[in-house]
This record gives sequence, C-alpha cells and structure tokens, in this order.
Amino acid sequence: MAGSATVYGAFRAAVKLGLPVKISCFLGMTDNAVNEHATMPDSIVTARNGKTVEILNTDAEGRLVLGDVLSYASDMKPDAVIDAATLTGACLVALGSEVCAVLGNDKKLTDSLLKAAGDADEYMWQLPIVDEWREDMKGTISDLKNIGGSGFGGTAKAAAFLEEFVTKGVSWAHLDIAGVGDSQKHLPYCPSKGASGIIIRSLVRYLQNIK
Repeated sequence: MAGSATVYGAFRAAVKLGLPVKISCFLGMTDNAVNEHATMPDSIVTARNGKTVEILNTDAEGRLVLGDVLSYASDMKPDAVIDAATLTGACLVALGSEVCAVLGNDKKLTDSLLKAAGDADEYMWQLPIVDEWREDMKGTISDLKNIGGSGFGGTAKAAAFLEEFVTKGVSWAHLDIAGVGDSQKHLPYCPSKGASGIIIRSLVRYLQNIK
C-alpha cells in the first residue's frame, strides 16, 4: 500500500503543479486475507504476461501483484516505468530506515533518479542486479520462483524477479522503500507517525528535470 500511495502522491503532485509531462499512474491494490482462496505453498500461478511462478514463500506476495502491474504498464509502450514498493525486509538490512534502494535496467534513468533524490534532499542508493541473481530466481518446474535460493541479496533478487515482467526495451527503475516508507521524524515535512511520504519529492523532482 505504501508503494501505491507513493506513486499516487507523486502523480497527484505532478498534476497539481501542471508539469508538462505525459504520465500514467497504475496502482496494484488488493487485500491480503487468510481464507479458502489463499495461495498454498508450492502452488504454481500464471502471471499476466504468461510466465509461471512457483510460490516458495507465501509472504513474498507483493511482487506477484507488482509484476502484473509492470507487465500492464509496459504494454503502454512508455519512455520509462518507475515502480515503488515496500518490497523487502532485506532493504532495511542493507540500507537502514533512512535510505531508499534503486535498481533497474537503464543507467540513464537510474542516474536521473539519483540526481533527483539529491536535489530533493532525500537519500537514495543504487544496488546491482547481477546475472547470478537472475539465474537464482528461475524455477525448475516453472519459469520463475517467488524467492531466491538463499536469504542473502533479497532486495536485488526481488528486483531481478520484477525485471522479468518489464517488456524488453522498456526503461525501468524499481524503488524499494521498505526502510523509508514509515515515519522519518528527522525530516520536518514528514508526519510524526504513519507513512512518511518520502520519495514523493524525489519523483516529482525527477519529472521536473525531464527535458
């Protein structure tokens, strides 16, 4: 939910500011309920783009929703796709609760986001996606697994999973806001409790910087 709120917040701010850019906002929103329709461990589901995913961890469910959203957004043939999600606890381990992780497939887009974050006085750090982690996310009885083979590198492996849903040739960046999504009391523009709203300013600045 925090990721959808962040994306919507940036979208709404861009509209209010009248920024001269064409943008679309897609929100992956669903409940997470325990009932007779819950996903069972070792299930195999088929994503929107036709790829099959083996469910090895039912708590790694957000990436399934986000994958379908990325697939849909890619169909729009955009110049760039940027997603935000409180996706992995591993991001907190790597970067703490003050720094947002950015990963993607386009250095120019990533560099633009890093610059925008600096302009907005928000912390963002790039993490890599390497081929070994892409390979680790592949399944043996499915196209993909929803978690990697070890507990290490979780943020980048989740991004490697998401990358599978971005159409080849589409510039894409993933923002893992798991650490920064909650209250950031040291920042005067953040609420003292609840969602922080961090990264909205960075996204708006990125849109303002587009030439």
